[in-house]
Amino acid sequence: MILVTGATGTVGGAVARRLAEAGEDVRALVRSPEAARLPAAVDPVRGDLTDPASVEAAMHGVDGVFLVWPLPEAAPVVPVLEAVRLHAERVAYLSSAGVDPDAEEQGDPITATHAEVERALAASGLTWTAVRAGGFAANDLAWAESLSGGGSVVRTPFPEARRAVVHEDDLADVAIRALTAEGHGGRAYTVTGPEMLSETERVHVLGEEIGRPLKTERMGLDEARTRLTAAGLPAEAAEGILEAHRTFSDPSYTEERHTAQEVTGVPPRTYRQWAADHADAFR
Repeated sequence: MILVTGATGTVGGAVARRLAEAGEDVRALVRSPEAARLPAAVDPVRGDLTDPASVEAAMHGVDGVFLVWPLPEAAPVVPVLEAVRLHAERVAYLSSAGVDPDAEEQGDPITATHAEVERALAASGLTWTAVRAGGFAANDLAWAESLSGGGSVVRTPFPEARRAVVHEDDLADVAIRALTAEGHGGRAYTVTGPEMLSETERVHVLGEEIGRPLKTERMGLDEARTRLTAAGLPAEAAEGILEAHRTFSDPSYTEERHTAQEVTGVPPRTYRQWAADHADAFR
């Protein structure tokens, strides 16, 4: 049996769903089992990563764990990993492609937390795999508020920002391979999408998939900061996001692409596939 954390989120949800579709026994650690929207074959159990005792209680009969770490600090992961090690051997961790394992300091606080969790995993005695995600295609679901119901304009501070965004199912497939097959222990896999596309280009693809023309419109930086902080992000994190997108907007910016195919042997999903899979959210 595999325990999935973050199962009500995008990537954790994809892991739980795809494991269930493959006939694996799946348990999901969730705060509110009665409210969790999960496939019928997934067993929801109450627990919280801030409470290692609840994690340990959910671990009985579990062989492997898909770990999403939602906390801003990494230190609390240590007792969680100790609880996991009482029962299971394998952990696949959703990390970030921004992690530089050789750097003394990471580029931003979020990446620093991922790097610290990776170090804790390496010291835990568990068989671990880091799935270092590139930009999430699912972040584009934030545009649904502007587009659903007939909207046609996405306002963004950096419409020219380009990334090789990755389908959450590709991330899930790599994690599942790490949890169910041999040979992935102690490995860190960077997983991106197969193509570099700007936000304007992605909006155009979305329009083709939902059947109406869409366009981008530049948003001022002050408005973008206000929106990010209003959504609950600390000012430092909001500024970090804007600075990153400023980098992505440089005409010389590119990303080294590493797709799920390097691990799974299956061609990666394109952004158009992601758009088709999520078209209803934008209609």
